[in-house]
Amino acid sequence: MAPAQPEALLVVVLGPTASGKTALSLALAERFHVEIVNCDSVAMYREFDIGTAKPTSSERGRAPHHLFDCVAPTSHITAGEYARQARQVLEEIKGRGHLPILVGGTGLYLRALLEGLFPGPQRSEELRERLREQAASRGGEYLHRVLRHLDRAAAEKIHANDTPKLIRAIEVCLASRQKMTELWQRGRDPLRGFRILRLGLDPDRQALYDRINRRAQQMFEAGLVEETRRLLEEYGVAAGPLSSLGYKQAVQLIRGELTREQALQAAQQAHRNYAKRQMTWFRRESEVHWLRGFGDDAQVQDQAAVKIETLLATDFRGSTRINHKNV
Repeated sequence: MAPAQPEALLVVVLGPTASGKTALSLALAERFHVEIVNCDSVAMYREFDIGTAKPTSSERGRAPHHLFDCVAPTSHITAGEYARQARQVLEEIKGRGHLPILVGGTGLYLRALLEGLFPGPQRSEELRERLREQAASRGGEYLHRVLRHLDRAAAEKIHANDTPKLIRAIEVCLASRQKMTELWQRGRDPLRGFRILRLGLDPDRQALYDRINRRAQQMFEAGLVEETRRLLEEYGVAAGPLSSLGYKQAVQLIRGELTREQALQAAQQAHRNYAKRQMTWFRRESEVHWLRGFGDDAQVQDQAAVKIETLLATDFRGSTRINHKNV
């Protein structure tokens, strides 16, 4: 009887903003037959380029990239929707015999993909729009009362001013005809069919902050304010990513609320604070193989490659299906 085939390997490159996740993934693309899957929520949006530090067109030419520039500026994508799309992409990559590398810093999206979320229904934009209109005319307390009627336990967990969560909770209750808390209790649907290697970048904190400050300055110099002005004129506040890091401060500059220097300093501070929150989140991830340094450090790249090579050799010993390039 033939031995069971091992599960395919999935490499996850995680870490704080500006830690070099893209650089590490591209370095690994030089050594293995990989396809890179985005796990950054804002990088999924089209036309948001400078402030997201997406891979450039030349960088994307070095390996197939997925889930970049796939959401319209005025659309919205939840963590659950991201997880469904990403799981489909991972299965397709596995079918091609390539090594998927998941890259990004949005912790909730990563958790939704790997561990799953509660099995809620699909979004209904029509229902959401009606609820948003009711919230605008009657206030968030009205939605909170509606949810309390539908699911008192869920209402106790959501603040009356948290309109997005209230809308989602009401949507789940109405669409599923069940209480959201009952769906929570059914558990999650974790990713299956893959062995997961989590590679975490952990550079020196002060060196990271210096990089964050330089990158924010480079974004402003590269035209972040001009890109934001164009997006604001074309889409207005309907473009949700305009409230994300960098873009938010650029909007404040355009509206005269901040000077250019104040906007830059505010963006730098916001990105540093975000890096702290990311590291707090990722420290809670299980079984992370931490790499001390930035993703563009040759030593870090070598350590990551050795770890992957070891797992691939273990998985496919005696098999011809090894995702390694002959270089």
